[in-house]
Amino acid sequence: MQRNKNFSPKELLIDILTDVFAGLLIALGTYNFSSYAKFPMSGFNGIGLIFYHLFNLPIGAVALVLNIPVAIICYKTLGRDFMLRSVRSIIITSLIMDYVAPLFPVYTGEKILAMVCTAVLAGLGYAMIFTRGSSTGGTDFILLTVKAKRPHLTIGAISFVTEAIIVLVGTILVSKDIDGLIYGLLISFILSAVMDKFLYGFSSGKLALIVTEHAKTIAPLIEATTGRGCTFLKAEGSYSGIDKDVIMCATNRKEMYGVRKAVKQADPQAFIIIVESNETFGQGFSENA
Repeated sequence: MQRNKNFSPKELLIDILTDVFAGLLIALGTYNFSSYAKFPMSGFNGIGLIFYHLFNLPIGAVALVLNIPVAIICYKTLGRDFMLRSVRSIIITSLIMDYVAPLFPVYTGEKILAMVCTAVLAGLGYAMIFTRGSSTGGTDFILLTVKAKRPHLTIGAISFVTEAIIVLVGTILVSKDIDGLIYGLLISFILSAVMDKFLYGFSSGKLALIVTEHAKTIAPLIEATTGRGCTFLKAEGSYSGIDKDVIMCATNRKEMYGVRKAVKQADPQAFIIIVESNETFGQGFSENA
């Protein structure tokens, strides 16, 4: 959530353009695809949809009003700079929701297609705003506060858990059937997956931890097979007390097969742990942390 404190007109312009494009995606997903199908959505836009269906109130205006008390409560945790950027994103998204999205046709076709478009468009929009160190407010403030306190949790996972209640309320008050609840949960799940993929997926990969007595033999094989270097870690067996070598190797998903093959070839008795790596930066991967 921290950004360079030095003011840059270029960065400000990029932030505003990102807010406009992301706000358009969120608005199209919410107003043009979700509203007609009466899908319950999460977040303050989801609450705005409830008021839109029940009282014909504008979605963006409702979300903007609801953001005020939440912004005050979360101000100290999230900080002044982040809050000001978020206020800008909230205002831009709300205006686009109420004044630009209605200019586009509303989709009235298959619900399954409407659900996918809702989740993908909104998920991309939210993720774009997050990448610029901003937010659309509402439950975003809440989930980012949780993220600040529990950094090992992904934004998408927190979002799916914290916003399920809004989907349930929307189902009860608007769609009033089990199909609406299922669609709403699917939207939240796909939206969260799209967010995580956009935020983490482009630099994600696999991480192998290999416990072996033949590290000096295995590492050259891995490099020859995949082109990836390795790091040697020193370890000690808790039961035997014998010193062990642990090879750590980060790869993309396709290269991990080559790592496994090289290890099995050199030491069939090696103990291999392969885990997901949400983000991998450095030589051979993304250079931008």
